[in-house]
Amino acid sequence: MFSKDGKTKDVATPRICDLVWHNGEFIKWDDARVHVMSHVLHYGSSIFEGIRCYSTKAGPAVFRLREHMQRFLNSAKIYRMDHPWTLDQLCEAAVDLVRRSEMEQCYIRPILFRSLDEAHPAFGVNPFPNPLACYIGAWDWGKYLGDEAIERGVDVCVSTWNRLTPNSMPAMAKSGANYMNSQLIKMEALLNGFAEGIALDDRGYVSEGSGENIFLVAGDVVLTPPLSSSILPGITRDSVIQICQELGITVKERTIQRAALYVADELFFSGTAAEITPIRSVDRITVGKGGRGEITAKIQKVFFEITKGERQAPGDWLTYVRRDERPTSDDGFTSRTLTSSGVENEQALSYQTAPME
Repeated sequence: MFSKDGKTKDVATPRICDLVWHNGEFIKWDDARVHVMSHVLHYGSSIFEGIRCYSTKAGPAVFRLREHMQRFLNSAKIYRMDHPWTLDQLCEAAVDLVRRSEMEQCYIRPILFRSLDEAHPAFGVNPFPNPLACYIGAWDWGKYLGDEAIERGVDVCVSTWNRLTPNSMPAMAKSGANYMNSQLIKMEALLNGFAEGIALDDRGYVSEGSGENIFLVAGDVVLTPPLSSSILPGITRDSVIQICQELGITVKERTIQRAALYVADELFFSGTAAEITPIRSVDRITVGKGGRGEITAKIQKVFFEITKGERQAPGDWLTYVRRDERPTSDDGFTSRTLTSSGVENEQALSYQTAPME
């Protein structure tokens, strides 16, 4: 997955959807351009999301679409980005983009940023004079930390870079500026021979990876840092918590000391890109038996069964892209589709799945 010098990723160029949704209409990928003097390029004024669409027997299905788009709207609100797009419109746009792409699976990237009014350009830190631009793109993206990482786990380090304090940059917002901090964490890890870095918060407690939330297994209890540890409120993180509850696994949010990482029975990352990725070592100290642990495997198994449409989720987590291929009453689970107006239409179906273990 990673080259020896840590500077490049040994992955193939992904297949990219040749259309991009822009401010309510579809344009060609090659026409999605930004002026070099746009506010976002100089001051990092963007918010974005990462959403996965999975291949299922009933066609492409977007994972927790509305929850991701709601977080997108929340991020915009925090940064005072007043825009005209509603939750339903954004969800409809994402589904329509995937449908037009004809891809069975993909990664969806909505982004909202402060652009440039070329007729009346404005410069400086003040963002308000600059118009907003909203885009949604999509591409086929494999396993973020490598295909083998899902089973074998990854080697990580504790970064020398801390997460930002809550009153410096809001961790609750998924903003482009926050990811400069993430890049420092990621680059340091790669250049030192690790797949990923774990950041501590400003108090010295475990926060998260450069682009993932983190979970620790101690005995039969699953622990994860609270929002007060400057973490992004992850949608996959929330999914893991709900899966644990369904499986009868005790899960607790609490502050975690750095040393606890070294003596944990299991560790794993969660995130839209990383999905559920085990951690096999931290700072070259082996975690547990040095691979995917039993509890991690159980959670991972259920997660992938849900995303493949093979198992009923704790909630309505899949939005099927092709209405004519969505599960029928004979197939069985609760599915989510969108009407032409973007309003959610829940189909309560009678699929009988295996009971949660």
